Amino acid sequence: MDLSVITWNINSVRLRMPIVEQLLEEYAPDVLCLQETKCPNGQFPFSAIKKLGYEHIVINGQAGYHGVATISRHPIEAEEVREFCNKGDSRHAAITIASPSGPVTIHNFYVPAGGDVPDPEANEKFAHKIDFLNEMSQWFEAEKNNKNKMILVGDLNIAPLETDVWSHKKLVNVVSHTAVEIDLLDQVQRSHDWIDVVRQHIPGEQQLYSWWSYRARDWLAADKGRRLDHIWVTPALGEKSHHAEVIKDARGWERPSDHAPVIARFDLS
Repeated sequence: MDLSVITWNINSVRLRMPIVEQLLEEYAPDVLCLQETKCPNGQFPFSAIKKLGYEHIVINGQAGYHGVATISRHPIEAEEVREFCNKGDSRHAAITIASPSGPVTIHNFYVPAGGDVPDPEANEKFAHKIDFLNEMSQWFEAEKNNKNKMILVGDLNIAPLETDVWSHKKLVNVVSHTAVEIDLLDQVQRSHDWIDVVRQHIPGEQQLYSWWSYRARDWLAADKGRRLDHIWVTPALGEKSHHAEVIKDARGWERPSDHAPVIARFDLS
C-alpha cells in the first residue's frame, strides 16, 4: 500500500476551492490535511470535495484565522478532535486509517502563529504559542509507545533550521525562528521521537521554504521564505517514507495561499 499525505495551510478553503481541486486532481493524495480553513463546520464545501473521490472528511472549523480539515480517500476507522489551552479554537484533528502494517493515525495541527513580539509577558499571542507547544509535548509524551504508527503534519509556524529561513541572521529574533520557539519545537519532536520526513529526503544543508509572504511584489524572485509546514512520523514509520517535497509551484497558482503544499509518500506494505 502506497500512502501519500499532503499538508497545506490553505488560508480560506472556500476562497481557494479552485486550487484545492487543482491539487487533488494533479497530485491525487490519499490524504490532504488543510489548516487555516477559516470555515465554520456547517459551511465546509463537502460536495465539491466528495465529487473528486474524497468521501471521508473530518473537520474542526470556525470562522476567523483557525480551522483544520482532513480529507481522505480511505475509510476512517477513528477520529479525534482535541482542544488545546482551553481557548476554544480549532487547531487539531486526527484520523486513523487501516494499512497492511496496522492502523496509522494522522494528526493535523495548526500551531498558533504567535504574533509579532517574541515576549510572552508583552504578547499574549506568543504566550499562547508557548503554552500550545508545551501541551503538545505533554500529550505525546504521555502517549509514547514504540509501536505507535503516527504521522504528524501541519502548519507548525516554526522554521527550526538556519536553512529553513532566507536569512538566519535577520530572522533570529523574529517570531517563527527564535531560539525559544525552536527549543519548544525540539521538545515536541523529542516527546515521541518524531522524525522530520522532509529533511530525511532533503538534506538540512539545503535551503528549503514552504511559506512566502504576500508582501513581496515578486515572491519567486525575492525568495524570502520560511519552512513553517512539516511532516513528521514516529519511529515505527521511520523507514516507510520514500519521497517528500515542497510543491513550490502551487505558491504561484491563481489566487494562491501564501503557503505551498508539502507532500510525503510512504510504502506501508
